[in-house]
Amino acid sequence: MPSEDVPEMFGTCQSAGLTDAEARRRLARFGPNVIATKEKAGTLALLLNQFMSPVVSLLAAAGALSLYFGDWQEATAIIAVLAINTGLGFSTELRAARSVEGLRALGTRSARVRRDGHARVLPAEDLVPGDIVLVEGGDAVPADIRLVEASNLGADESTLTGESVPVDKAPEPVAPDARLAERTCMLFRGTLITRGSGLGIVVATGLGTELGAVARLVAQAEPDTSPLERRLERLSRQMVWVILALALVLAGLGVATGKDLRLMTEAGIALAVAAIPEGLPVVATLALARGMWRMARRNALIERLSAVETLGATTVILTDKTGTLTENRMTVRWLLVPSGEADLTDPGSAAAETGRLLRVAVLCNDASLGQDSQQGSGDPMEQALLRAGRAVRLDRAALLRDRPLVGKHAFDAGTRMMATVHAVEPGHWVAVKGAPEAVLAASRSVGGAERDVPLDDGARDLWRRRVEDLAARGLRVIACAERSGGAAGGHPFRDLTFLGLVGLEDPARSDVPEALAACRAAGIRVVMVTGDHAVTALSIARAVGLAGRGDRVVEGGSTGEIPGRLDEVAVFARVSPAEKLSLVRAYQAKGEIVAMTGDGVNDAPALKQADIGVAMGRRGTDVAREAAAMILMDDAFPTIVGAIREGRIIFDNIRRFAAYLLACNLSEVMIVGLAIVSALPLPIQPLQILYLNVVTDVFPAFALAMCEGRDDILARPPRDPREPILGRPQWVRIVLHAAVLTVATFAGLAVAESWFGLDRASSVTVTFLTLAFAQLWQVFNMRASGAKPFRNEVTRNPWVWAALLLCTVLLVGPAYVPAAGKVLGLVPPDATMWAIILGASVAPLLLVQVGTMARGARGPVGRT
Repeated sequence: MPSEDVPEMFGTCQSAGLTDAEARRRLARFGPNVIATKEKAGTLALLLNQFMSPVVSLLAAAGALSLYFGDWQEATAIIAVLAINTGLGFSTELRAARSVEGLRALGTRSARVRRDGHARVLPAEDLVPGDIVLVEGGDAVPADIRLVEASNLGADESTLTGESVPVDKAPEPVAPDARLAERTCMLFRGTLITRGSGLGIVVATGLGTELGAVARLVAQAEPDTSPLERRLERLSRQMVWVILALALVLAGLGVATGKDLRLMTEAGIALAVAAIPEGLPVVATLALARGMWRMARRNALIERLSAVETLGATTVILTDKTGTLTENRMTVRWLLVPSGEADLTDPGSAAAETGRLLRVAVLCNDASLGQDSQQGSGDPMEQALLRAGRAVRLDRAALLRDRPLVGKHAFDAGTRMMATVHAVEPGHWVAVKGAPEAVLAASRSVGGAERDVPLDDGARDLWRRRVEDLAARGLRVIACAERSGGAAGGHPFRDLTFLGLVGLEDPARSDVPEALAACRAAGIRVVMVTGDHAVTALSIARAVGLAGRGDRVVEGGSTGEIPGRLDEVAVFARVSPAEKLSLVRAYQAKGEIVAMTGDGVNDAPALKQADIGVAMGRRGTDVAREAAAMILMDDAFPTIVGAIREGRIIFDNIRRFAAYLLACNLSEVMIVGLAIVSALPLPIQPLQILYLNVVTDVFPAFALAMCEGRDDILARPPRDPREPILGRPQWVRIVLHAAVLTVATFAGLAVAESWFGLDRASSVTVTFLTLAFAQLWQVFNMRASGAKPFRNEVTRNPWVWAALLLCTVLLVGPAYVPAAGKVLGLVPPDATMWAIILGASVAPLLLVQVGTMARGARGPVGRT
């Protein structure tokens, strides 16, 4: 259809859009503009998944053997343990799944829409057929849209059609039978605007879109699990086979030494169940989900789980200036016209030149303001220009009535300029704004109060010096120009009349210097990479403490010449998108782990290349968000530092509870294995192992995953990203801790039987509770080597104390409940037994703590 017929067909007004009341009616009729991008984790599916683990299979085998041997009490107990184990795994995975699903909801898209005659930013799911949508380079198309206006518009439709080359878009109709890739008058949901700007009418939403027909979204291409989780799962699978083989060997040795076949079979199965750290992936998922929520509360939205572990290893941050290091509160401070400086509040004799300059700034503009001039939508810089125009009674709507808009040339990174074409008598008038050097190069004259004069080389040099003077004050500088006459479709950037410069102030954020200091303490280098003028960038860099006297500033065009001297550069200015990508690769070639911030469509390649791409949530384009691994909802640099801290905490916590689980499980293997090899009676019974595994492996591990982290976690250098979760130092500690727990347990058994002559039931009770409480106290051995013994990340964690209290009740209770005690083979401990239990169980804690303090006194502070 001809574009002018489409609004009537959809019952909408191109200039005003739908009314709110009509939009609500259509939303009720057509439903929200959403596509189910990923099925919600089903409760039943998560429950059934619990029965697919090796632990459940082994427990079921143990129960079947008990039934075969006629031991109904033991079979009932095993079934109870199976139910508890399954229930804990199910509740944990359900909580983690719902947390991640809730996080995805925070990253909803928005769209710029005309409603009731005003441009508004609305959630994309609120769009309805007939809505008037405005798009520009960097946007993700929120629905299927029929274009009615377009300026230099191009779209990347590769995710929908497979065509890798961006498609030129225009309002002109196409043949009714045109293939999807040939429908140039349409924008399709899920595709990306690569350049230009346009206006169109929503013709389909949700499942009615072309994307809905194939039921897929480009934004959901990342894997469900992070490399960290996959490594933990692989570790668990590997240990399953090792432990199964060990259990078979030990059970065989037990039978060979004359022990009961049934007892050895059950012991082997129980030993395998106890030794396999099946809880590792589950607790890791919970820790990651909780960490992601903590980051989200601090305005850092993680788009990919893999970013969480990489954050803690970041060594270089390449950061933008505007809105990240500055407040993104653009205000016009100075106007520089041919006759001299003109203060906006008192233009004086330059009133005519000032009005001419601001007229261009207001009309060559895509932003909009509310009635109070404070609320608006669009680029903050363009909003500031509109406010400056209103200050001298130049309102965009009034100006457009006198000079109707007939064409637009959207900002392009190649030309670094934007232009609008307006109808005036007797022809057309072009308004241009952009980078000063680009506008100067395209100008042939300078606008004066009385007449225009030629722009010669001397005048160009003078204006360049004025640009540097404004930039030295920390101002962002843009230039404005105009041209009268010519056709509406002609080249806009030639033979311009230069009108002057606009200096905009964007003050540095007050919290940035502290964040930069934290980065330096953490061994992270911060480098400014901006498209702004070098003098302006350096002024801001010095204001926030990013650059010092000895640091270099490099302008775009020469970045390729300094790959060996990157450490000397604090600021890269006037950097093109290709140069940003080259910089990321240059730092990575030096072995750095790079976090890169960006907001525009041209930043997407660098964001994708970086180890951590960080997109701006407020001013960032959808293309940038698509390419990034993390989104800053407040666009603030300190948020990056907070996210890095959280990433380090998550990795430390996962390493901490993994070491705890493996040390406890290995101690059980050692105890049963030594008893079998040495032909001693089993110091701990199979059911006791199963019960102990449920209690001490679950709650303390969950509590350790909730640690808040060390106070000085940002005072240490970044870890090597190739460093495994459990390296050689951690495995040494795991084996040593397990050995100490094993010795303490046998010591308690020896004292109970040899010194006090306790009977078999009492000595087994002592052994069980000694090992149980020794494993509980083991949580305090999980503090970092350099942390204080009584005031550290573990002792400050209220979840740890709650877990210890709960586990104490669960461990001691069965001994005083006759029915439970009979099943588990426990008797109520008397004072003598408690003295042995407490003395033997505390000994490993004291021994490890003394060793930790001695090691810390000998050398540098170690890691968790």
